[in-house]
Amino acid sequence: MSYQSDINPRHSTWRKVRHTLSIVSHEPANLLGALLLMLFSWIILAPVMSVLLNAVLVQSGDEGRTGATEGTFTAWYLLRTLTSRMSELLLWTPLLNTLAVALSTVAMALIVGVALAWLINRTDIAGRKWFATLLIVPFMLPSWTFALAWSTIFKNHAIGGQPGWLEAMGIQTPNWMAYGYFPIVTIMVLHYAPLVILIVGNALKRMDSQMEECARVLGASRGIIAFKIIIPLVRPALLSSALLIFADCIGEFALPYILGLPVHFDTLSTGLYRAISTRQSGVAAVIATVIMLMGMLTLMLDMKMLREAKRFVTLGGKGVMERRRTLGRWRTAAAALPLLFVLLGVVIPLLTLFLSTVMILPGRFTAENFTFDYWIGHNLDTVALHNGILLTPEFWHTVWNTLVIVGSASIACGVLGLLVGYAVMRCHFRWVAAFLRQLTFLPYLVPGIAFATAFLSLFAVARGPVPALYGTPLILILALIAEKMPYASRSGIAAMTQLGKEAEEAARIAGAGWFARIRRIVIPIQAAPLATGILLPFISGIKGVSLFVILATPATDVMTTWSLRLIDYNYQQAANAVVLMIALISWAGTVIIQKITGTGLADGLEK
Repeated sequence: MSYQSDINPRHSTWRKVRHTLSIVSHEPANLLGALLLMLFSWIILAPVMSVLLNAVLVQSGDEGRTGATEGTFTAWYLLRTLTSRMSELLLWTPLLNTLAVALSTVAMALIVGVALAWLINRTDIAGRKWFATLLIVPFMLPSWTFALAWSTIFKNHAIGGQPGWLEAMGIQTPNWMAYGYFPIVTIMVLHYAPLVILIVGNALKRMDSQMEECARVLGASRGIIAFKIIIPLVRPALLSSALLIFADCIGEFALPYILGLPVHFDTLSTGLYRAISTRQSGVAAVIATVIMLMGMLTLMLDMKMLREAKRFVTLGGKGVMERRRTLGRWRTAAAALPLLFVLLGVVIPLLTLFLSTVMILPGRFTAENFTFDYWIGHNLDTVALHNGILLTPEFWHTVWNTLVIVGSASIACGVLGLLVGYAVMRCHFRWVAAFLRQLTFLPYLVPGIAFATAFLSLFAVARGPVPALYGTPLILILALIAEKMPYASRSGIAAMTQLGKEAEEAARIAGAGWFARIRRIVIPIQAAPLATGILLPFISGIKGVSLFVILATPATDVMTTWSLRLIDYNYQQAANAVVLMIALISWAGTVIIQKITGTGLADGLEK
């Protein structure tokens, strides 16, 4: 005997829909999460998918080469980039150069960074607290600050324009020293070694020195203690540092652009820039895809290392002992290594740039050769720059563009980051929260130059109701919001995990609406994380190059692109002056973050 269910499937489905709508209406975070998903799918996921598709779709103007109509699938770009006679020039040589630079930088940065981290954290070296802060400064400065300082000193006759200081003094510098692999790696080591100092230094600080003492009492040699105790415990920090540096090196653009292009030392980033400049959009999409895949793979390995780091812990609790090695009479002599790093990474580059801006002729240190004309002078003897930068309308135009574009994007980032944190922690639908969390982290996996290419491929032309945005400040603002969301969203999520629902529930019962609760409860409580979510993207955006060099036009020039344009015109003094202004703004923003959050760069190093 069969029985028929009394429950109508249609009624059951309708009840589920009504239940879902009831949940959504009861908790606005559900609707907020859905809206944020749509927004970030448009400005993050869609550009990435667009550049992937451009690698296999016939682009406008390539119909004759590919033998197919525009928009149809083709393997022509893949074959041209990977296997044709041009592939060595387009991809393989830049790839090998990129790997050589990245791997060398990782190796040298680890050696220098670990040595300095050990001196600062595990010894009583003279000036330890001062060095703990000063050693991190090179990481605050734009990487191409060092490139311009290097070019100012070592530039030779291989390219036109003013000579470097050494050549002006009669000392001929070889090409390998002035341009290409050697200076790029040297500068990257100076820039990224502080990252190793921070990450490995924190690991060394948390390590219980009682384990070393016990091993020493039992007769273990220094080599056994180092390889059997210290290195296994700091291995996750070493691997994390290596992978983060490697991922950054893959997408580095400014250094190869300034020091590589003059001698045709191409990397993936400059190869991508060249492909875009010559309107090879399909080839550019293939190169961008290679950069994205390398960046994603590297940073996914980094996340895996961070998860595995939980297995490497020191058993202990509040009794963890931190004992620094006494250097005795070598205490002062050991300070020579961090002092040398500070001189090479901070003092010499900044002093070189400043001196170059007040010298008429490079390398001539006489009183009559010094002037402030490149800052505040009139009627300069140059073709396109007639006054000092502080009296040049173009400079203030780029300052205004920078503040408006980067400032607007940073404020939007901070607010959206807090809303992402709110949606992730309050949303009833776990898949929405999980997808939103991962989606806002996606730009961190894509190097900036590749992400800029993705944005260009999607927004350069009109698509549906969205007009072409290329050449407008809006495309730069949207690209900056998307690229900096990993910082802002992680700040917002971390802040919202510490905020319970009780205060909001009490306000809701009292009749306060959702906007009133956000404005009067959430934002005041989360003021410091909100400020951090604004200022971190602001500092990073001020000194950024990769996004702007692809997406900016002369009408939307910012300080970084204008300085690169001055370099192309061989106006070295003016370009260096602009870079000093960028470094000053970046430093001021970092100080503001420290004042607002009550933290410092060296908090992980100092006791």
